[in-house]
Amino acid sequence: MTVETRDFKTIFEKIDFYENHPLSEYTYTKVGGNAEVLFLPKCIEELRIIRKYATEHEIPMTVLGNASNLIIRDGGIKGFVVLLEKMNDITVNDKKVTAFAGAKLIEASEIAREVSLSGLEFASGIPGSIGGAIYMNAGAYGGEIADVFEDCQVMLKDGRLEVWTKEMMHFGYRSSALQAGGVICVSATLALTYGDIIEISQKMEELDEKRRLRQPLEYPSCGSVFKRPEGYFTGKLIQDTGLQGRIIGGAQVSTKHAGFIVNIGGASACDYEQLIALIIAEVQAKFGVTLQPEVRIIGEKISCDELQADS
Repeated sequence: MTVETRDFKTIFEKIDFYENHPLSEYTYTKVGGNAEVLFLPKCIEELRIIRKYATEHEIPMTVLGNASNLIIRDGGIKGFVVLLEKMNDITVNDKKVTAFAGAKLIEASEIAREVSLSGLEFASGIPGSIGGAIYMNAGAYGGEIADVFEDCQVMLKDGRLEVWTKEMMHFGYRSSALQAGGVICVSATLALTYGDIIEISQKMEELDEKRRLRQPLEYPSCGSVFKRPEGYFTGKLIQDTGLQGRIIGGAQVSTKHAGFIVNIGGASACDYEQLIALIIAEVQAKFGVTLQPEVRIIGEKISCDELQADS
């Protein structure tokens, strides 16, 4: 069921929320329809209240971190949408960094550097949240979250908290046990090692420079769109199909890095999905390689014809 007319101001008196709110304000692609009800909890207790209410009233609930490696369809998201960006505290205890799910991965890597902790250098330019990074086992330049993960606190549907160890997470390439659904990552502890702050800084600066040179950071995008197929480089496959620079609507296969699709102005989620489908079909036809999206695509789908008629 979707949300019925209720007096949410009374039910969620102290929790920040908005009804029928555009999610394009939060996504890195700058596309996406409205959330039926968008919540921005500030603490575990507020998240628990939202979670329990959604479970008891059978309201679908979607949790978002930093909305970076994500495409939200133009029809928006029904039910409750919970954005964790205000649950963002980060603490350091000896060699361990503990961060709430809404904390930015980049900020966690910078805090680790400040106290001479090594292990998060690879994450210095990844724009996701801690929760999102754990959900997809984010990685770059030879490192991934699984390398430094110790445990995380998750919330069950009834609001109870559990601690999940690394063994329980079943990390794989861009995957984790969280993707099976049913729980929300609330916070996580990362186990790092002491290092030389100069060497840590140099490594982070080196990786940041690589990103600036190779990635289309000047445009809105959802980051790397596809998983890397074994034995191939995704960008090279797309280049060799002749699709680099291809435009559908306001979405373009980046001319800087073909593994990215950028919003060059006025793009819709429909544009993104059409371009993704075209890339998959062309790479399959030319090379017999099936590309798998890394980006999450969620929400209510609207056909491009319907979207144009509404605009």
